[in-house]
Amino acid sequence: MTRSSEISGFYRRTIEERRALLREWADLSEEELRAYEFPPGIPAPTVDRMIENVVGVMPLPLGIATNFRINGKDYLVPMAIEEPSVVAAASNAAKVARAAGGFSTSSTPPVMIGQVQILDVPDPAAARHRILDRREELLAAANAVDPVLVKFGGGAKEVEVRLLPSSRGPMVVVHLLVDARDAGGMNAVNTMCEKLAPELARLAGGRAVLRIISNLAVHRLARARATFRAELLATPTASGSQVVDAILDAYAFAAADPFRCATHNKGIMNGVSSVVVATGNDFRAIESGAHTFAAWQASHDHAVVRPLTSYEKDRAGDLVGSIELPVPVGLIGGATAVHPTAKANVKVLGVKSARELGELLAAVGLAQNFAALRALATEGIQRGHMELHARNLAASAGARPDEVDRVAATLLEEKAIRFDRAKEIVETLHGRPAG
Repeated sequence: MTRSSEISGFYRRTIEERRALLREWADLSEEELRAYEFPPGIPAPTVDRMIENVVGVMPLPLGIATNFRINGKDYLVPMAIEEPSVVAAASNAAKVARAAGGFSTSSTPPVMIGQVQILDVPDPAAARHRILDRREELLAAANAVDPVLVKFGGGAKEVEVRLLPSSRGPMVVVHLLVDARDAGGMNAVNTMCEKLAPELARLAGGRAVLRIISNLAVHRLARARATFRAELLATPTASGSQVVDAILDAYAFAAADPFRCATHNKGIMNGVSSVVVATGNDFRAIESGAHTFAAWQASHDHAVVRPLTSYEKDRAGDLVGSIELPVPVGLIGGATAVHPTAKANVKVLGVKSARELGELLAAVGLAQNFAALRALATEGIQRGHMELHARNLAASAGARPDEVDRVAATLLEEKAIRFDRAKEIVETLHGRPAG
């Protein structure tokens, strides 16, 4: 009999009923079905209200990065990520930066962009002037939507109008700049755009189509800078000065080549996104905005993409790293205010505003990137990854907790970091013939 995924009223079923359907659908064992159980401290009713058709949660390892000192304040940084060595790399990089005072950060006000797309405008240039002439009334109308945000110093602050050519003809695109304060801003900005769209269409003499926030938050930026002393970068085979030069060469590669730059910026987001996930923020929005920002910045120089970080050598011969990226994160609303683990992580961080959280993200991104470049420029990126990967393989092959390190050490010594070899070693330990 052919199965169908067309299931009427799936959302109305209880979590237990949905799980029972999955069990039948995939012939799940009792052990496999237990993987959907909620861990202690994560109430099922809370999760069931967060998204649709809930059957469980997908836990990620949650680690704590240490050694971070930012603007003279110490932080312990929760990071949720499945990739080995990220937490350790961030902690080690923060320790090196700490020797020269830690990270210095700054940020712009938390201004988000809402977009209203208007089509079929007969006179786009004149329409732009008609809209800007009504700036004050438009801002007042937008702010009437969210008086609480205005009360706390936020709200709509500016109106911009862009004339955009496209494959479907010219478009008038209105940007509403909204100070979101300590929120991510999506709901407030989208609601304001919905409110203004009919009047903007009337003023332009066209029809409003899309009304939505932009994840390219070019007005909501965070910056971080740190000095990494050359003397602390020396290895048994290279002086600190040589390592500094090697890191600068690696950075120049990323600045010149989009294929390398994609991986360079991905490494930055290893750190940034893991903290974003840990605090219940929208990591997809952060990722999209950061990578688009890298391309948008590069377009000014007629390049394809550019690194989010920069590296230079100072007069003392030390390495100075810096970063700038959009950080549309919040501390109120969304999963941050609902998910118990996210709430606890925010408390561990001790951040008091969205701007402080954004600046911390910038510092973590810089630390992560420095750690990756340092590894690439010296011992290679694989050593730390492979040590942890060997442990994962050992556990997957059935090694008991007290056997994992022993199996991993054998894999590393043999330079055979493969599941089949891990299985052979485990079977030998357990007295079973390999194979």
